[in-house]
Amino acid sequence: MAIAQIKNLQRRLGNLEDEAIAEVNRACGHELWQSLGFDALDTLEDPDRRARANYYYGQLQTVRELRDVLG
Repeated sequence: MAIAQIKNLQRRLGNLEDEAIAEVNRACGHELWQSLGFDALDTLEDPDRRARANYYYGQLQTVRELRDVLG
């Protein structure tokens, strides 16, 4: 991959990471999940919010794995 392509991909992954964090924050109603981890999402009582939080948490993990691979 060319350097420009890698930088563009890293920028887009950053945008996806920001979106995922914002959506999990919105679903949880707070940012405590970042220090408590994945288990905090399972305590959400509303099934729709829990599903949305889990979806975006999965997206966040995927983005972080891709960023680690790219360096």
